[in-house]
Amino acid sequence: MLSSLVNLFFPKLCNGCNALLLNNESVICIKCRHDLPYTYHHEMENNEIMTKFYGILPVEQTTAMLYFHSKGIAQELIHNLKYRKQQEIGTLLGNIYANELKESNKVPKVDFIIPTPIHKKRLQERGYNQVTTFCEVLSKEFEIPVEDKVLFRIKHTKTQTKKSKEKRSEMKSKDFEIRYKDHHIGKHYLLIDDVITSGATIEACAKALLEIPDSKVSIMAIAYTQS
Repeated sequence: MLSSLVNLFFPKLCNGCNALLLNNESVICIKCRHDLPYTYHHEMENNEIMTKFYGILPVEQTTAMLYFHSKGIAQELIHNLKYRKQQEIGTLLGNIYANELKESNKVPKVDFIIPTPIHKKRLQERGYNQVTTFCEVLSKEFEIPVEDKVLFRIKHTKTQTKKSKEKRSEMKSKDFEIRYKDHHIGKHYLLIDDVITSGATIEACAKALLEIPDSKVSIMAIAYTQS
């Protein structure tokens, strides 16, 4: 009864299209779930992300779950996840992608999951890192620990969404700092970001991680922007 009254005055809306959610729907509607723009990168040896970093960054594997298009479902989901405190979106997408990877027998063979860090000032403003829930699901499903005490963002900048392509590409590895211990040496890290556009942020993060002796890096994103 109480739940019905709450839904009457505060109806739950789809985070992808803003339609009213039915009783059997959660986070996004069935139509949006069906229309999610999957990349299927995990089924390709040389996908677009691998090609983007070829000769620039020595990465082991690369993948993104969705294609990010202007005014598309992925953009709406990422926006709500990032700016409207809808962290359950990360949980939902993490579960969907974990199942996809399991079914394709593409479970990441890595030692640690590394969420792309945000600056402590932005963390205080927002209250959370937008990739945390996505990372936590993968960690649980694949039994790979999340390590968020190794890579730190030390330079506070404006949000990437307001930057031009030229400004995005100015991101440097010195914007990030590595603090590692002996047990981090010689490990394979899965670096996860929300969206790869120019690739500057994740490139800078990966280069910083590669400063750890004998380390290897793979890259994953929730979404990838097609150029």
